Amino acid sequence: MKNYLRFIATVILTISGQSVLGQKETLNQFWNEYAFTHNISENWVAELDGGLTSSGVPDDNNIFYGITQFSVRAWIHYYPGDRWKLSFFYAYYYNKNVPELNQNKAPEYRFALQATYNLFKNRRININLRARFEDRNIENEHGIFEAVERFRFQGRAVYPINNVKIVKKTLYAFVSDELYFKTKSEISGKEFFDRNRATIGLGYKASKDFQVEISYANEYLPRPSSDKIYNALQVNVTFENIFYNPAKKVVRKEAAVDDGAPSGGGG
Repeated sequence: MKNYLRFIATVILTISGQSVLGQKETLNQFWNEYAFTHNISENWVAELDGGLTSSGVPDDNNIFYGITQFSVRAWIHYYPGDRWKLSFFYAYYYNKNVPELNQNKAPEYRFALQATYNLFKNRRININLRARFEDRNIENEHGIFEAVERFRFQGRAVYPINNVKIVKKTLYAFVSDELYFKTKSEISGKEFFDRNRATIGLGYKASKDFQVEISYANEYLPRPSSDKIYNALQVNVTFENIFYNPAKKVVRKEAAVDDGAPSGGGG
């Protein structure tokens, strides 16, 4: 575990050093995501979520200046054990004016495979490792969908503040760091290392079926012309089984990977 944390710290410091040497473009953004989940059985969970991103521009860095992206995703999650969570989603993204893409108004179809593993069992602090492979198909200016493959790896630590576990009326703190790597393409750029995303925030599980997270995220995107830095206020809201009769709910055994973490997290 110490080696993993040392690796993450080295990457962040290296990236920070690189950003100082070159030109930088800093934008303030607002990310928000709303997820609805339903327990199908003790091992399977379905989810539907939607997200919206707004961003400032160099001349006006108000986070609500303009909408840059919205998305809809359909998930299926499988829990083979109390430490593992395997997920798949298919999504539609409308990239209206995403700063790192080389064009505006770029529709995108994306599917992903994701695995989450919890390092600790029966401890107050949860540390999850998450790996995701994404197949992005983004429409270019000629109306052709260009394929971009992306790999993401995240480490996330969650600590309940007023309870031993995250249960009803629990306030918790979390911190995470995620590395992105992608294949080269005309529409998303020729860089292999795509970005680093660091996040810190607070979450509150108000009830068994409702929780909210508010966090600050910092993204660093190395680019040949000008490195990009995004400072984002992020809000994630999760509703569980709100469309079904509580008396007929499937009760799924709590797993170590259920630490309050949202399935998604940004574009």
